[in-house]
Amino acid sequence: MSAPFANLYYKRAVGTARACYICNKPTTTVLSTQPVVDFIYTCDTHLSDPGFATLQAPVASPTPSASAEEIAKIKAEWEAKQKRKQEAEKEKKDGEEKKDDEKRDGEKDKTVSPKPTSPAPVASGSATPKHDKYVLHRQLYTMRLTDHRRRRQQKEVDVLAPKLSGPGLSVPKQVG
Repeated sequence: MSAPFANLYYKRAVGTARACYICNKPTTTVLSTQPVVDFIYTCDTHLSDPGFATLQAPVASPTPSASAEEIAKIKAEWEAKQKRKQEAEKEKKDGEEKKDDEKRDGEKDKTVSPKPTSPAPVASGSATPKHDKYVLHRQLYTMRLTDHRRRRQQKEVDVLAPKLSGPGLSVPKQVG
């Protein structure tokens, strides 16, 4: 039988502090599995302890690099687009100068001038934040599996117990 969840936990920050699994101090750091089946609130100091968890080295994913030709082509397109924008703004500005007063022209120059100087926003390669990956120590992971199995079995008992009890039978409640 395979484990219900893998021994790979992601470090995340939460809004409300809860007790650390090890020392019971309030902490906002939680380790959780990817489909959130199991989670552990833990202090940052415990994460550096090799007896608790080990930080997984980030896997270097091959990023597709653009060739020099593609970069030059995109750069040329962008420069042409910027020239067209500047020409359109100059034409618009010249038309407004003839119609408006000098005061309005001065105000519009101040508001229009920052636009061409600001660079176009560049889309970043990764939109999702990367979380640190941890692998729990073997014995701690076994404890978490045991706790998970015990909770699952308790839920099954709670569901089946009312069906098994009859008029003369009584099912004792489990404590703990």
